[in-house]
Amino acid sequence: MDALAGLLDGPRARGAFLLRTSWTGSWALRIMAESPLTVLAAPRGEFWVVPESGEPTHVRSGDLVITRGPDHYVTGDDPDTEPTIEIHPGQDCRSLTGEPLVETMSLGVRSWGNHHDGETVMMVGAYHSFGEIGDRLVRALPPIVHLKPDNWDSALVPILCDEVLKDHPGQIAVLDRLLDLLVVSALRSWFDRPEAEAPAWYRAQSDPVVGTALRLMQNNPAEPWTVATVAAESGVSRAVLARRFSELVGEPPMSFLTSWRIDVAADLLRRPDSTVGAVAQRVGYSSPFALSTAFKRVRGISPQEHRELVIS
Repeated sequence: MDALAGLLDGPRARGAFLLRTSWTGSWALRIMAESPLTVLAAPRGEFWVVPESGEPTHVRSGDLVITRGPDHYVTGDDPDTEPTIEIHPGQDCRSLTGEPLVETMSLGVRSWGNHHDGETVMMVGAYHSFGEIGDRLVRALPPIVHLKPDNWDSALVPILCDEVLKDHPGQIAVLDRLLDLLVVSALRSWFDRPEAEAPAWYRAQSDPVVGTALRLMQNNPAEPWTVATVAAESGVSRAVLARRFSELVGEPPMSFLTSWRIDVAADLLRRPDSTVGAVAQRVGYSSPFALSTAFKRVRGISPQEHRELVIS
């Protein structure tokens, strides 16, 4: 399981916040929700994304923007429009004087704004939390990723725009999966661009030797891997793998494997029914004590302390 697959398998895609907003005239929102990752799309019209520092981004019809939390920013019809609405953590929408606006500006099922048929439609998809595996990619993103139709095109935005207004049984699960697919597609397109500065381990996946080694370790973290066994499975000598892996990934194979195992363990520990012993077996440690020792060495806290932090 690579990091992109981890985006689909992690615990963050549970009841993600999805909303179709519709606007006309002058409008602006100050986004202070601090969601770890938010998708903004323009099925119709145009809007601006103005970060607290940096240049404004002009989002036109067909564009897609990904913002990385916890940064604050403003979206609106013009970069100079002063916000009259603030979106706080938990997607709490209020006026500048603190008046709740969730109900007063509701336009129906998962629809919100100042006009039922506005000049601009802005789709919003925000994640409440993000798994450790997917976070490997999120940490490498700039504060704002802007994809245009000439370098990225996906049929998923209009599908999501249509589905978000439905209220069928199981609809939340459908929306979660569509949003996941949209994010994976967008991130894959972004990191394939030369200016994206993708992490070294991500770029190394295209190498025939190192890519094979990465997939072996990522897909089977419970295996008792050594440099020699990974090299044999990759079809090269131990020395060749060690040198090539370090050159392309920036760290030795076993160092990468340890960090990957700990990230997988951290995600598994989010599940209420998991035990430290069961997680240890799934990520290649012989006992709960062995996992706890490695976990604390890498993260500075025990697996149990990590669980209490993420579940609380």
